[in-house]
Amino acid sequence: MNNTEQQFLKALDDKLWKAADKLRANLDAANYKHVVLGLIFLKYVSDAFEERQEELLERFKDENDDIYYLPPEDYDGDEDYQQALLEELEVLDYYREANVFWVPKPARWSTLKEKAVLPVGTVLWQDDAGNDVKLRSVSWLIDNALEEIEKSNAKLKGILNRISQYQLDNDKLLGLINTFSDTSFTRPVFEGEKLSLHSKDILGHVYEYFLGQFALAEGKQGGQYYTPKSIVTLIVEMLEPYSGRVYDPAM
Repeated sequence: MNNTEQQFLKALDDKLWKAADKLRANLDAANYKHVVLGLIFLKYVSDAFEERQEELLERFKDENDDIYYLPPEDYDGDEDYQQALLEELEVLDYYREANVFWVPKPARWSTLKEKAVLPVGTVLWQDDAGNDVKLRSVSWLIDNALEEIEKSNAKLKGILNRISQYQLDNDKLLGLINTFSDTSFTRPVFEGEKLSLHSKDILGHVYEYFLGQFALAEGKQGGQYYTPKSIVTLIVEMLEPYSGRVYDPAM
């Protein structure tokens, strides 16, 4: 990792943590970590999903590609053609074949950002039965996104923590959403320079940093769920010492 990438990750850590730490007055670290990490996860899967969509859209328009879509002249105008492309983008198999989490429309980050600023009681969409779904709170909107992702990705069922139980103000959650919106896990840029960091590397780094910060905030309790990277590295090396001897003064 070069110096520019390290600077980018440090700036990202500082920015996200300052936003997240505003919840400290309302919740202890054991609880607000679920809120923050849940939002980071939503942003990551949504970024990966949108990146896949952009890739597919380019391939749909490439005549030499296996998934080239019908040419525009086969449709009644450009509007119909664009609508056909958007509908094709919603085919789930395109994402599963690339090992990308399927993100339903109510769970996409663009939806969260757009709907979170609306007044409580605003009709957001209609459910499968044709009933109006109204905004109850920002925490409910986030929980609904997490639930929709679990429904569409069986491996995540029962894993994602809901946040409504923590009774956070809409304004505080909206502030987090706005801050995280300025972060991209798939197109990292620092001081005008595009970086070669992969989205999973950025996500892993942010998770590790946040868990460390939460452990510090919790004090002694933090060790129950966080082990510093240096300790993990030592344990791994001790499991398979390829050279030299392991010296343990306690034995």
